[in-house]
Amino acid sequence: MIKISVVINTLNEEKNLPRALNSVKYFADEIVVVDMHSVDNTAEIAEEAGAKVFEHRKMGYVEPARNFAIGKAKGEWIMILDADEEINQSLCLKLRKIAEEKNCDYVAIPRKNIVFGKWLKHSRWWPDYNVRFFRKGKVKWDDKIHSIPETSGKGIDLKAKEDNAIIHHNYNSISQFVQRMDRYTTVQSRELLEQGYKFDWRDLIKQSLGEFISRYFKGYGYKDGVHGLAVSLLQSISEALVYMKVWEANGFKERSIEIDDMVYEMRGSQREMNYWIANLKVNQKNSLIERIRRKLKV
Repeated sequence: MIKISVVINTLNEEKNLPRALNSVKYFADEIVVVDMHSVDNTAEIAEEAGAKVFEHRKMGYVEPARNFAIGKAKGEWIMILDADEEINQSLCLKLRKIAEEKNCDYVAIPRKNIVFGKWLKHSRWWPDYNVRFFRKGKVKWDDKIHSIPETSGKGIDLKAKEDNAIIHHNYNSISQFVQRMDRYTTVQSRELLEQGYKFDWRDLIKQSLGEFISRYFKGYGYKDGVHGLAVSLLQSISEALVYMKVWEANGFKERSIEIDDMVYEMRGSQREMNYWIANLKVNQKNSLIERIRRKLKV
């Protein structure tokens, strides 16, 4: 029988970890927990659940410890799970069947993100495919934050439906979102500087407004109600913070901004927003017409 290792990276996850461990206790032949020197009972909880526990230096984000954790796993197949995630029995059975059939090397799995108590079905948060199940040696991560893993061999995508999804208990509060935002944007700004990026004040407008439009309009965030609006705004702020921190790293260098230049940049974003608002109205009108047609046919 194929042996499956579940790998979980942790940092102060004593509240979330029991749920994650419980969801895979009948699925995993081995559970590997790599902890970044938690100051709570995370490591003890993992050990009591029978997991193999290793330590990795604290990095502020998970990617640098991914490959280390995978290297500690002995299974032929690896399942990557975050401490604030869980998987249902249906997905467990499906993944084991895929491993036994040996028809692919890695699997992209949809993720059901619970943000502020609600499953976000739009706003570019669904289906949120992640490569999380793979034959050992076929997937590896770059050390950059939020990096897409490098894959080899044949991959498949599970159908985007709830039974196939990893359940991600993501943000529980605005404070949690802001704290994580501060940590992530510090890393992202440093990576931009390492890539040779030169600060341009225009990016404070273009990147942040572009992120909002991408989430709220292009990503149908408006269909998620107040949650969609709030998350789109928060992620827009996050994008602006990345570039502000680059500016900070450059010593808050001052330069004048001509009002005409500012107006030009704002108008560019406004034109794009107007396009998506008009597109939304057309879609709503067409949807209404289609509903009327269906009723008339009855």
